[in-house]
Amino acid sequence: MPSTLPGRELVQNFLKDNDIKITDLAKMYKLSNQDTRDYVSGRKTNPAANRFILTVISDFNLR
Repeated sequence: MPSTLPGRELVQNFLKDNDIKITDLAKMYKLSNQDTRDYVSGRKTNPAANRFILTVISDFNLR
């Protein structure tokens, strides 16, 4: 599976630039704060984490 690091960095920068907290993102996607933090940070890189990152990129039209 290809690395999702560039996608994670894209999401991290988007959150930082728009002053969006991980807790807010977790609520939007009905995930736990810890899972959301782990997905965005790259601590978890399982298929669910990768799908989440791709979904956020798609939902917010990040490029």
